[in-house]
Amino acid sequence: MVKKALLDDPSDPEIRLLRIFKAVVACRGLAAAELELNISRSTISRHLKELEERLGLVLCRRGRAGFALTPDGLRVHDSAQRLLEALDTFRTEVRDLRAGMVGTLALGMFDKIVSNPQARIGQAVRDFRRQAPEVLLNVTVGTLGDLEAAVIDGRLQLAVVPEHRSSASLDYVDLFGEEMYLYCGRQHPLYGVSPAAFGHEDLQDYDYVGLAYHSPNMEATHRFGLRRQARVSDQEAVLALILSGCYIGFLPDHYADPFVRQGLIARIEHADAMYEVRFRAVLRRSWRQSRLTATFLKTLCEAHGAQGI
Repeated sequence: MVKKALLDDPSDPEIRLLRIFKAVVACRGLAAAELELNISRSTISRHLKELEERLGLVLCRRGRAGFALTPDGLRVHDSAQRLLEALDTFRTEVRDLRAGMVGTLALGMFDKIVSNPQARIGQAVRDFRRQAPEVLLNVTVGTLGDLEAAVIDGRLQLAVVPEHRSSASLDYVDLFGEEMYLYCGRQHPLYGVSPAAFGHEDLQDYDYVGLAYHSPNMEATHRFGLRRQARVSDQEAVLALILSGCYIGFLPDHYADPFVRQGLIARIEHADAMYEVRFRAVLRRSWRQSRLTATFLKTLCEAHGAQGI
């Protein structure tokens, strides 16, 4: 029995519950929404239950038979869509009506891209600051899934992430590339070994460290048939395990370079042991962009010679 608790004046936590409910409906179930929102299925289920308790309504049926909205759920979803779109429009309009370009711009960046010479984010920030010197920048560094989820639910206005799967909730702008090579530590058996001494299949004999979430790194792991014996959350953890001499792993060439020059790690010179990643700016598709977001996106595109949305 659902507890009766009317949601007369929605607060920020309740708005977030409505956004999660909207995403679950758009994904047609909890399983697909798990990837879209980057939170576990059990957490999504708990949020849906909390929303139902706050509304005093049963919104959906979920279980072995699949996901389906109840009649009440269908009406709530339609109303939630109108509410969230109106709320986003209101917030954007109010920001833009303020005198000058002021406020906070929340940005996200993927791990270890600053040392990439193709990434001209510093130039974009400098150009943006010339136009909006009073704006407070709030920059978050995170994983691909965390950053995309934060853009979708409005915690970030824009993020720069590696290209992977595309979400129907986001717009993408291609910016720059990055090359990933396979490395080993100084104590590893492959350190200093000529590529003529081993073949592609030999790489599968060594323990490999890879990123634990859906990403180009995970795709490369499966494509090359590497034996993943360690899972980590970011590039720094990959490097730490490579330095142990126990694992091989992919790193961006610009990030690995100073450690290579010190003789601490070495690139495994094999034709198949690399892949390229493209980086994109991501923004919410359904949201009219604020003046701050649009201005920063423009400077980002100009810095990278990219086409806008």
